[in-house]
This record gives sequence, C-alpha cells and structure tokens, in this order.
Amino acid sequence: MEKLLIATNNNGKVKELKELLKNTGIELITPFDIGLDLEVDEDGTTYAENAIKKAVAFAHASGLTSLADDSGVEVEALNGAPGLFSKRYSPKLNASNADRRAYMLENLKGKPRPWKARFHATIAIATSEKDVQVAEGNCYGEIIPEERGTGGFGYDAIFLLPELNKTMAELEQEEKNRFSHRAKAVMNAIPILREIFQT
Repeated sequence: MEKLLIATNNNGKVKELKELLKNTGIELITPFDIGLDLEVDEDGTTYAENAIKKAVAFAHASGLTSLADDSGVEVEALNGAPGLFSKRYSPKLNASNADRRAYMLENLKGKPRPWKARFHATIAIATSEKDVQVAEGNCYGEIIPEERGTGGFGYDAIFLLPELNKTMAELEQEEKNRFSHRAKAVMNAIPILREIFQT
C-alpha cells in the first residue's frame, strides 16, 4: 500500500485528518512516524500558497505524496481578520490558543453582535514539486464571547454553529467531521487522492 504523509506537526490536525481519511484505503503516516523534523515558514499571501509550500516541502524531504492544509478563521466585524494570521494573531510571544482567543474577544468588544465568521481550509496534495492539487472547504458560524466545550483546538471554543447551537469544541469528533471546514476540504480532496493512489 502506498503511503500518504500528513504534512503537519500539529497533533490536533493529525488526529482530525487521520479520522477523516481513515476509510480511503490509503496508509497514513505522520512526520513523527518517519523521524522527519521539518518546519515550513508560512509566509504565503493566500491559504493555497501556504498549503502548497508545506505539501511540496514535506514531499521533497520524504519522497512521499504529502497532504498539507492551511486554515484560518475570518471574522466579519474584524474585516476578515485574523484569516491567514490566525495562528500568529496574538501579539504575545509564544501565544497559546487561549491567548489568541482572548485577544480576538478583546478586539471584538463593543462591536455589535452577532459576530459572523467563517472557518476556511485549503488542502494541498503534492506528489512532487510540479504536481500539486488543491481542494477547499468552508464552515460558517459566529464568534461568541464566552468559551464553550473542551474538544478541538485553536478558536473552536468560541466558534458557534447556530444551526446546532454548539461550538466546534462541543462537537463529538464524528459530528465535527461532518460540519468542519477541514472535513469539507478533505471531502473535496478525496477524489484527488483516489486518482493518485488508484483506490
């Protein structure tokens, strides 16, 4: 069975992507599994540029087809911020997810609610530097002023899905895998993977 490298060092993403891809018949491996220690500078101007840069770097370093994603949360009341800079949003050095959420809520103070937002994910699959394909997914909701739930990571605890009246952090994994931006991007990426791996 051919192997697909999940090109991320983020354990939350690894868990989510493994779950989403488990029925593809493709063997999934992580950088940790093959002793690959690689950090890629996410300095692109779009989600796709960052995802492609990561997928290509991991494919080049490992010799394996690699799948990377870049994602972010965009808040209407913040003119689409933090977007591409979701991971680097807080001015604090070595900021935690909690620091980033707190900074976002601080910036939203006094702005009229609902604070409409979307999570966006772009997935890139690289078999080589010249052969890269992308797929995208979005999840729409709103930011709420209090944290709810203990699952997920990033901004999940303050991102509400109004139709479920639950935050991303309150969803069971199975539920999250139906509604999340990453889940939708993976669903759009699976036909690409099936073609590459002939499954």
